[in-house]
Amino acid sequence: MRLLPDALVVFGVCFLFINVRLLIEYIRFRRLKRSALLIWPGQRPPFYTMFLAVGALLGLLIIYKLAVLRVQPKQVFGETMMLIYYVYVMPLSLRIGRGFYEDGIWTEAGFVPYSRIGGLSWREGEQITLLLMYRWTNFARRLIVPEPYYGEARRLLRDKIAAHDIHFTGKTLDLGSHDDRDDV
Repeated sequence: MRLLPDALVVFGVCFLFINVRLLIEYIRFRRLKRSALLIWPGQRPPFYTMFLAVGALLGLLIIYKLAVLRVQPKQVFGETMMLIYYVYVMPLSLRIGRGFYEDGIWTEAGFVPYSRIGGLSWREGEQITLLLMYRWTNFARRLIVPEPYYGEARRLLRDKIAAHDIHFTGKTLDLGSHDDRDDV
């Protein structure tokens, strides 16, 4: 019977780290917002209303535990961290402007400085997606570009490559005869 409260504490600690990370990203976005070149709001997740409903249920559960069951506030730590995520932090993170800034690109998973980009690739399907490959690792980030911003995004990338903010040198077999702007 002791397993559930222990699991809720572990969930609470995990959600605490997630909440702090997303709040730090939001603060970083607020500082970078002045240098925005082309941004748009983040897309809502497919089950966004269900996230909010889970948050509402967690709020009711916390009130029930505190008011009716008279448990100590520290015993609802896990539920409180989950409530903060579902009702406050996750909707707040959707306000972060995805797109192009003076110093980098804000992808679906965070900010990538231009100096760390080693490759770019477009995927045109249901959604137009820009894939950013890191310079020295086999790791990629994606940015879903709304169709009205597609042409401007391509132009911005060409300008950043022409200004040498983004360059694809340092790869094997780079013979110097390739114009980086053609990669966009």
